[in-house]
Amino acid sequence: MKWLSGVIDNALYPVLFLDYLKSGIPALGGGVPRTILAWALTVVLTCLNYRGLTIVGTVAVFLGIFSLLPFVVMGFLSIPDLKPSRWCVADLEDVDWNLNLNTLFWNLNYWDSISTLAGEVENPRRTLPKALFYALILVVLGYFFPLLSGTGAVPLNRELWTDGYFSDIAEIVGGLWLRWWLQAAAAMSNMGMFVAEMSSDSFQLLGMAERGMLPEFFGKRSRYGTPLIGILFSASGVILLSWLSFQEIVAAENFLYCFGMILEFVAFMLLRIKQPNASRPYRIPGGTAGAVAMCIPPTILICVVLAFSTNKVLVISLIVVLIGLVMQPCLKIMEEKRWLKFSVRSELQDLHNQESIHPFLG
Repeated sequence: MKWLSGVIDNALYPVLFLDYLKSGIPALGGGVPRTILAWALTVVLTCLNYRGLTIVGTVAVFLGIFSLLPFVVMGFLSIPDLKPSRWCVADLEDVDWNLNLNTLFWNLNYWDSISTLAGEVENPRRTLPKALFYALILVVLGYFFPLLSGTGAVPLNRELWTDGYFSDIAEIVGGLWLRWWLQAAAAMSNMGMFVAEMSSDSFQLLGMAERGMLPEFFGKRSRYGTPLIGILFSASGVILLSWLSFQEIVAAENFLYCFGMILEFVAFMLLRIKQPNASRPYRIPGGTAGAVAMCIPPTILICVVLAFSTNKVLVISLIVVLIGLVMQPCLKIMEEKRWLKFSVRSELQDLHNQESIHPFLG
């Protein structure tokens, strides 16, 4: 469920990339040109993932800086036109709460994705907490100040606020040059999120193969150390889902992500109770009581998101869940009959797996 929700999430980024460009290049609004460019973008970014995490990390850092700069400039240019009274307008009529909540939830999820890369990180005990702390600050500032400048400098028209609208605000505030800069930055930021998400998804499949949960060929690495089959499977999923709309993709991935998170919280608490002293790359402080208390608020939010799911998304997601439930015993039969080769897990390897627990289940 977590892998598939990640693949569905990754299908969003080519869609958002093209949505930011379509206002300047109308031909990208739909049809064959949009499909061809979405597939071409997927192929190019998949090749970056194939070349290794060092390249992915370098590209992601560069794109992050490049993407934030025009929003900073727009914030300063909007100061003379800011009207704080516009921030206090609250019109809750005719709000699409399903889309609203799904989008908010999507914007703030997948923080656990870094866990699948923990084995590739030097000194994760020190690196991961610092990285997450700095990321949290950047995420809050990255949402807060552009929204303040956008809603404060331009009269609010809810119908215009769709994906890609910040480029229109940039043109109003700073002119055509700022619009093009922001469009390029926003489009490029989606490329950065794509390569980061694909890295997490592909290493997730590799880890499952190394633990004997998937056939051994999923554990094959390229000469650059990247999970070759995992990357190919993740890229194929993105291409197959590229025809869906933003709203459909967000709703479908959130549903699967919610189910996966509930299972992750349950595993987290059970491991904390049953194996409190097991060796972990990173340990969450707070003891058992703290672990339980920390999981309650997000679980409540997850239940609210699930309650807002539409029937269409519910049916599709439940079908996917059922496929997973059927696939697991089928894989077990294939392993017993030796139709597919799985990793051999000796007692020593089982012990190692118990000690090398998911970093965020510490």
